[in-house]
Amino acid sequence: MKLKGKNIIVTGSGQGFGLAAAKAFVREGANVAICARNRERLRIAHDELALCAMETARIISMPADVSIPEEVDKFIEYAVSELGMAEVLMCNAGVYGPKGPVSEVRWTDWAKAIEINLNGTVLSCRAVIPHMKKIGRGRIIIMSGGGATKPLPFLSAYAASKAAVVRFAETLAEELIDFQIHVNTVAPGTLNTRMLDEVLEAGPELVGQRFYDDMLKIKEQGGTPLEVGTSLCVFLASDESERITGKLISAVWDPWREFPDRLDDLEGTDIFTLRRIIPKERGKDWG
Repeated sequence: MKLKGKNIIVTGSGQGFGLAAAKAFVREGANVAICARNRERLRIAHDELALCAMETARIISMPADVSIPEEVDKFIEYAVSELGMAEVLMCNAGVYGPKGPVSEVRWTDWAKAIEINLNGTVLSCRAVIPHMKKIGRGRIIIMSGGGATKPLPFLSAYAASKAAVVRFAETLAEELIDFQIHVNTVAPGTLNTRMLDEVLEAGPELVGQRFYDDMLKIKEQGGTPLEVGTSLCVFLASDESERITGKLISAVWDPWREFPDRLDDLEGTDIFTLRRIIPKERGKDWG
């Protein structure tokens, strides 16, 4: 088992990809602490995880809203006190936020999406880093999305926050490199989860015809299997990913299974990072 005995904290894990990742972790032998805002979903998720886990594995859960600092701190402290140490943090909690032109959506809804997607990620990392520093190692996995690398009209809060968490992860990776704490972001592909249903319910009037049609096609075809993204998360949580840090990795398109054999190419380069395109890279000679 790749994660036997490891202690992993997963935020936003009451359903969807977060729960699928937590299940993948416990199947590989990990102890897991999960949180979610919805108490009933969290209870059901806890029970489902218990069915997947080894007899010796520990599953703990606590309701928490990652946008509220006090709740994040309380959850992380509880997880560490119960599990003994924090070796892996997966920041999964996220929302699409308001849908529609930025000039027309409610500001409070836009700001709340930033609080959950960006602030919630930063708060979770801030709370867990001191514990990882104490043991001299750690893995932080942050969920990205399509909004990180391309514009998403009518989903501006989501796009802005996801681009922000990627640059935050790249920055944090450099801050923590001397502590053997590795930080990476994961793009799991377009998933057939409640967030996709949310877009379809909003309709093309709010999310735009092109994005709506794309999501409808994915819904009909089933989307990227959850296992594709969770396999990458297991890899990043395991010792196999040693020395891999500061990268935005696509579970679908990138050859991440080959990364351990390409460490010399990955370290100290801008491969798999956010960057600016200059004219020369598009065949333009602007002097």
